[in-house]
Amino acid sequence: MNQNRVIAIAVAAVLAVIVLGYAGYRAFSSKDPLSTASIGGETSTLEKELAVPGPLGDMTLGDKNAPVKVYEYASLTCSHCAEFNKDTFPSFKKDYIDTGKVFYTLRDFPFDPIATAAYMLAHCAGPERYFGFVDVLFSTQAQWAFVETPMEALKGIARQGGFSEEKFDACMKDEKIFDHVKAVAQRGSTEFGVRSTPTFFINGEKIEGAIPYSEFEPLLKKHLPGGDKTAPETTPAPSGEATPATPEEH
Repeated sequence: MNQNRVIAIAVAAVLAVIVLGYAGYRAFSSKDPLSTASIGGETSTLEKELAVPGPLGDMTLGDKNAPVKVYEYASLTCSHCAEFNKDTFPSFKKDYIDTGKVFYTLRDFPFDPIATAAYMLAHCAGPERYFGFVDVLFSTQAQWAFVETPMEALKGIARQGGFSEEKFDACMKDEKIFDHVKAVAQRGSTEFGVRSTPTFFINGEKIEGAIPYSEFEPLLKKHLPGGDKTAPETTPAPSGEATPATPEEH
């Protein structure tokens, strides 16, 4: 594998995250991004902007005509994101995505180079296998994200998923996919004020943190036709740190 290329990608990713993180903080702290969400009314400007896909399109699940649109910004090295994927997402998918009530979009928001590489791997697997790879990467997070040689561990997971060493190396050098991941994260920060992961937008309503299903479901219900529009907002749950890690920490 071209180690110089991998190092270049890692350095570029860190620099990009630092820049977009600071820009997102400044944008969010100075004013609310775009406009507030609408509940039971016309589609807000924020919702329209959220619907704009990344350069290579969006990774989605469910009926695009569903009454509730949910966008999740997550980092594959975020332990709180992995917790949501394990504890909340299965019921959310079964009860709302699979039943046509929610159209779900997962957006890349990596906080470090290895998370960027992991998202690139999921994209290289293709649209039909993307969510399968994401699920595996979250469920095995401790085995690759927080080890001394994360790229080798990630390559091992890719191999189990049918990637040859040549295909894995080519994926890590794919500039179109790298630029897509970077662009999606940058827009999430600068346009929508994403500062930590996981961050959700439910019909434009911003929710931060990996909240349990018992608290997540009422937020979905109030956006359904006939839902309780006066349901109280949830207290933000713990979320991933917004400070990017350096390559040495991985």
